[in-house]
Amino acid sequence: MEFISLFGAFPVPMFMGFIVAIIFYVFKFRREALFVILTFSSGLISTVIKLLVNRPRPTAALVRIVEVAKQQSFPSGHTLFYTIFFGFLLFLMWNLKQINLVLRVVVALLSALLILTIPFSRIYLGAHWLTDVLGGFMLGLICLYFIVILYLKETH
Repeated sequence: MEFISLFGAFPVPMFMGFIVAIIFYVFKFRREALFVILTFSSGLISTVIKLLVNRPRPTAALVRIVEVAKQQSFPSGHTLFYTIFFGFLLFLMWNLKQINLVLRVVVALLSALLILTIPFSRIYLGAHWLTDVLGGFMLGLICLYFIVILYLKETH
């Protein structure tokens, strides 16, 4: 569970996102590289909502804490980031037919696996309540929707 959450612990998302954007850019997918960078908006969205809601994290008196987190609890920033970043990768792998099929399938499966397992990881580690990860997932879907709509609008 700690390994699953690793990809959302700062600075890993920034490093990973820039590497993915650079790979897209090098292989002449410049617009896709820009939109991968746009997925970083999840950090700002998460921070603003955490400050507005100001919900405390689960405590050791109520749950087993494996990972001590610093910011407020709602929404789950990990879940929000995974939904937007890996969701957009999943979308790209579905749409960019010029990329090798095996690579597209592998990236899509890994992305889907991470999106589906991160909520369980965050709860298991004692970092979030169920409603935190549900909120992160729903916010992530909303943000992903707008990123995909903007991406598709730019292609036509």
